[in-house]
Amino acid sequence: MKAVTPTTLGRDPRLWLAFGLGSGLSPKAPGTVGTIAALPFWWLFQGLPLASYAVVVLLAAVLGIWLCGIASAKLGVHDHPGIVWDEFVGLWITLFAIPSHWFWVLIGVILFRIFDIIKPWPIRWVDKHVHGGLGIMLDDVMAGVMGLCTTQLLVLLFG
Repeated sequence: MKAVTPTTLGRDPRLWLAFGLGSGLSPKAPGTVGTIAALPFWWLFQGLPLASYAVVVLLAAVLGIWLCGIASAKLGVHDHPGIVWDEFVGLWITLFAIPSHWFWVLIGVILFRIFDIIKPWPIRWVDKHVHGGLGIMLDDVMAGVMGLCTTQLLVLLFG
């Protein structure tokens, strides 16, 4: 595995994006740091009409397949821990149409991280069997969908 530094990311904007604008360089918990780094962007487009928000997230996911595939190939690792664009997209899926109150955002972040870390079936299967940029993105998209469903259920029950 090749060492990744800020200089490495500065030389290739695709790596810089795949590393979540550099947040994936965190020496501890890069996935969690990447998830937190995704929040300001969510805040910028959470007020969009739902259809526009969905298009933004879909385009980010498609871009992510390409970005993560390139980063993976350049680094020689299937899913380098610093590649966190997938966390950005997964979180944005979880936070789709939630109330923009800090409590629900926190619940969404926590649930997304739980599903992304634990990888319940079928996420674990996808993580082990689907490779390349699609595989890197798909397990986090699935964790995002599980986070979305759980968060929305909690909002429905307790919101």
